[in-house]
Amino acid sequence: MDSHSRAVAYLKVLLPLAALVLLSTLFMISRGVNTDAVIPFAQKEIEDRMKGQQVTAPFFSGTTMRGDEIMVTAALARPGRTGSAPVASDLSAEFKLADGGRITLVSETGAIQPDQDLARFTGNVVITSADGLVVETEALDTALSGLEAVSPGPVRATGAIGDLTAGNMQIRTKTQGGPVHMVFKNGVKLLYDPQKPER
Repeated sequence: MDSHSRAVAYLKVLLPLAALVLLSTLFMISRGVNTDAVIPFAQKEIEDRMKGQQVTAPFFSGTTMRGDEIMVTAALARPGRTGSAPVASDLSAEFKLADGGRITLVSETGAIQPDQDLARFTGNVVITSADGLVVETEALDTALSGLEAVSPGPVRATGAIGDLTAGNMQIRTKTQGGPVHMVFKNGVKLLYDPQKPER
């Protein structure tokens, strides 16, 4: 038997054995891999999502007949209970007035009801006008089709001439297509600060 025939005989035995060793190594390695799927969410977040339906970053936008732009956004919205409106958290709105002014609203919670032409802001509502007037209240109801809003409860305001408190407030136009005004009513008190320049 020459050396070539001997090498072929050895390879006929060694190659199948090498293949078996490689296959067994693959099976041994696969047993060492952790096959438990890890979901990249915190357990509380999963539980919150399982409790009910929700929409992340919902928004509503529109334009009034006089050209004012309205944009209402929220961090999260969930359907309300039977017969009640959907509830939103971290609600904010921006009104870009046709005459160049701007009014912004923010609140902790609220609800948007397009079928009733209503956005309701509740919980630490802050209203800021373009001229620097900052109004705080606990609730504010606004129209979605136009620049109309009413605060049913007390308001606190800080502006260019001092600090103001009132029983309630309205945001509206006195005439159709006219300028937007903030109207304070019911026990209005102004603490005038002469150090602040009048506007």
